[in-house]
Amino acid sequence: MNFEKLKKIRCYLLDMDGTIFLGGKLLPGAADFLELLRQRGIPFYFLTNNSSRSKIEYANKLSHLGIQAPENQIFTSGEATAIFINKQKPGARIFVVGTQPLEAEMRNHGFHLVEEQPDFVVLGFDTTLTYNKLWKLCDFVRAGVPYIATHPDYNCPTETGFMPDIGAMIAFVEASTGKCPDYIIGKPNLPVVEAMVEKTGYDVKELGMIGDRLYTDIALGRAGLTTVLVLSGETKSQDLLSSEFTPDYVMENLAELVEVYKSL
Repeated sequence: MNFEKLKKIRCYLLDMDGTIFLGGKLLPGAADFLELLRQRGIPFYFLTNNSSRSKIEYANKLSHLGIQAPENQIFTSGEATAIFINKQKPGARIFVVGTQPLEAEMRNHGFHLVEEQPDFVVLGFDTTLTYNKLWKLCDFVRAGVPYIATHPDYNCPTETGFMPDIGAMIAFVEASTGKCPDYIIGKPNLPVVEAMVEKTGYDVKELGMIGDRLYTDIALGRAGLTTVLVLSGETKSQDLLSSEFTPDYVMENLAELVEVYKSL
């Protein structure tokens, strides 16, 4: 296999759920790969579509698993959404369907969280979801309020299988209103790519994305990133046969990628 594209990567973006860890377990090769990058002076960032948790929660989880990462090395779809809205209307009034960490992210960017007359509605991966929240969201969407989803993922991988992610909630809203989000921010969409180029200082062609999902992580290849699929999370090898997204490289896990790097 030709690994020339790997040699050209100057900065890595790493998915977390299903790539670095699964549930409360560190996945094979994760710690070794990060140490290898540090030794070679290759910067990396953790890029997750999961908007239900804050950067500090992820930093604490990584620390518990033996990986030290400062908060500024972690980027969530919630933060990307806040950056996107701030460019549209600083200090906007927002109705949020999300967890407390997502609400806090919005407040930290100077937005006003409201229950009436919002400028935007934001749907996140809400593990505190209630029927009343969905009902109100549908009313606002039906009335034409700009509708933003933090990311598109259908499921979130766990140690025992999958839990429904925001994609299931988007489907609920579409079934009721006939409308899809006006903007979806997280991987593989342009707003998160632009945010990461700005944050890292590297061109898209110098960035490498490692993740376990074809339609989010690997789809970033269409934006110009080099992509590495790991089969340690959602995607299985047979899924590649029917996918419209083709990774540059496929690895069983990060342990295999470590061995590849050692041979370069």
